[in-house]
Amino acid sequence: MTSRPYPSIDAQPNFPDIEAATLARWASERAFEASVQSRTAGDGGDNEFVFYDGPPFANGLPHYGHLLTGFVKDAVPRYRTMRGQKVERRFGWDCHGLPAEVEAEKQLGISGHPEVTAFGIEKFNDYCRTSVLRYTSEWERYVTRQARWVDFENDYKTLDLPYMESVMWAFKTLHDKGLIYEGFRVLAYCWRCETPLSNTETRMDDVYRDRQDPALTVRFALETGESLLAWTTTPWTLPSNLALAVNPEVDYAILESNGERSILAEARLGAYERELEGAVRVGTVRGADLVGRSYRPLFGYFADTPNAFRVLAGDFVTTEDGTGVVHMAPGFGEDDQLACQAAGIDAVCPMDSHGCYTADVTDWAGQHVFEANPSVIKHLKAAGAVVRHDTYSHSYPHCWRCAEPLVYRAISSWFVEVTAIKDRMVELNRQITWVPEHLKEGSFGKWIANARDWSISRNRFWGSPIPVWKSDDPAYPRLDVYGSIADLQRDFGTDITDLHRPAVDDLVRPNPDDPTGKSMMRRVPEVLDCWFESGSMPFAQVHYPFENTEWFEQHYPGDFIVEYIGQTRGWFYTLARSGHRSVRPPGVFHLRQSRHRAR
Repeated sequence: MTSRPYPSIDAQPNFPDIEAATLARWASERAFEASVQSRTAGDGGDNEFVFYDGPPFANGLPHYGHLLTGFVKDAVPRYRTMRGQKVERRFGWDCHGLPAEVEAEKQLGISGHPEVTAFGIEKFNDYCRTSVLRYTSEWERYVTRQARWVDFENDYKTLDLPYMESVMWAFKTLHDKGLIYEGFRVLAYCWRCETPLSNTETRMDDVYRDRQDPALTVRFALETGESLLAWTTTPWTLPSNLALAVNPEVDYAILESNGERSILAEARLGAYERELEGAVRVGTVRGADLVGRSYRPLFGYFADTPNAFRVLAGDFVTTEDGTGVVHMAPGFGEDDQLACQAAGIDAVCPMDSHGCYTADVTDWAGQHVFEANPSVIKHLKAAGAVVRHDTYSHSYPHCWRCAEPLVYRAISSWFVEVTAIKDRMVELNRQITWVPEHLKEGSFGKWIANARDWSISRNRFWGSPIPVWKSDDPAYPRLDVYGSIADLQRDFGTDITDLHRPAVDDLVRPNPDDPTGKSMMRRVPEVLDCWFESGSMPFAQVHYPFENTEWFEQHYPGDFIVEYIGQTRGWFYTLARSGHRSVRPPGVFHLRQSRHRAR
């Protein structure tokens, strides 16, 4: 009998040495590159399996979540390669936005817009440029050590000029289709980062955290003599109260004590049993009959506001908590703003970019609104307006990067009108194969079915610019939206080598519509949400439509994407809503049946 043709095996193998030897052999033989190059693309790319790799930030080391999904990102392309398909795997880097800026501020020992401006926008952005790619070599080492095959040599970066130009083109394309608008809306706002955030950013992991806030039940004196009781967990918004809201379909109880009458929802009487002890119920009034009544302002700061200090109808008013009466500060609540706007009440927003009261609130001007809560409460107690003061524990949104509690604030922002393409997004979602399958109609399906317009502008420094130039004189209005570097060079007569601030802000020209020649066209100061950039990855990575048009047509949409489940409301969603022709966002991972047939 002949011996078996197997090599001898060490009874105690040194696995790190085996790993190092294997990686060295793969590198010397360029095994990954050979596995890609030895497969043909086929006719029109029909033998290619298209994999999109979500770009991470390189201003920190990879964690186990990156590495875990990395194994799936490696296994599926390897399997497809073994089936004879050509599978390119290009790595990319997310370089802009709050993650980079917050980290840079920490490293520089500065914080907020004034300090960044004093430091110098150019110096700050240069630091961000260096900081954001600080760990690229460590990322490559980690990914390689986990035996993942990926192309680092031909990587893409969202800070590269070609990538940024493609993002500029995407913005203009959406604008030309009527899907971009500027609006003054109540948005989640980070006072530490001094910028609004999108709904997606307030639904990310660990954004909602338990927090205790003061809860106040306050009397509002109606012109008819009774007092409406309203409940709020944001006493700092009471100085800008302009209306109250009741549910027209709810019954409200009228109670009398010591000659004073109070009104609150009948269903909430039990919750106020202690405060209403001894009060006698003397009547009931339907919410619809309260609508239109006027009341005396708690504060005099905005007493002259037209059409204000009335009771409005609101079907969003419930009796699950509070009193069934909602205090309305249209500068600090989305429902408040919409209801007041419908009633002809303009929003007032006495808060500056740092979260402090403006000079309009004379008693606490310059004080942070959260810190002003005790003073506001003390003032109202002295005026006899407080019925109850206690503490409310609830889950509250925080900034996904700096971890400070957010506020909701009316602010000017640029939006993508997602509501106009929502039905198309829902339709395309049905063509996606999701794993696990329940995500299709579950968390992702419900998320897009209830999609809202996307705030894509950030009042920050390090990012792709909003490519909009406006006249600085409203007497001669003009708005120009640019979609290419060539168009910028044509109108501003200079070579463009950098689209970052402050270089792009320095592009100023006379307003062609001003016969006096005095007004100038200046860029709006905001930069784009970094999620808009990462959602542009399928085309921006190859500088489409300026280059590689045929390649993009043959490689879009992708066949496979994998990220952890939280990205269903992150990167997957931004791919879907960026307005691209037929984006296919995946779930935990996604395999399309036939990219070419579906096109």
